Amino acid sequence: MTLDIGTRLRSVREQHNLTQRQLSKRAGVTNASISLIESGRTNPSVGNLKRLLDGIPMSLAEFFAMDDPALSPEGKVFFPASELTEIGRGKISYRQIGNDLRNKSLQIIHERFSPGADSGKIPLSHESEEGGIVISGRLELTIGKQKRTLEAGDAYYFDSRVPHRFRNTGKEDCVLVSACTPPSV
Repeated sequence: MTLDIGTRLRSVREQHNLTQRQLSKRAGVTNASISLIESGRTNPSVGNLKRLLDGIPMSLAEFFAMDDPALSPEGKVFFPASELTEIGRGKISYRQIGNDLRNKSLQIIHERFSPGADSGKIPLSHESEEGGIVISGRLELTIGKQKRTLEAGDAYYFDSRVPHRFRNTGKEDCVLVSACTPPSV
């Protein structure tokens, strides 16, 4: 895993309630340089990074040894769309919140089924409860012997140990948000 120096620097700066301009004045580094580093468009030299950290103040050793500063004591809280983890393939996209669900109780997924896509001819079954809501399109859901076509605004909730299957029966993408507890990773 590569350390994102720019993201870490921004997080440390924000934790110390400093604007880029304030850090620039303290460290003697241009505001533009800080902006380029934090946006990931350039990496600082060790000398420039040391000057920036001296303006906080923080040592290089502390900077590289610390836990990810984007994480609160409770763990990461906010996930921009670009940080959702793709766990699907082919005609189904499963974009999961977070990439490591070990020791987590809940899995939340933004799903997109292309027209005709399905979860497979063999029904799924796993130790969880799961629910979701259709945002757009149509989704045929088979749970045991029950079958229903859901449309935008419709929802489901069931015991995932019961064999189940998802299928887009519409002519447009079906988008839904689902949750599973515990995660089925």
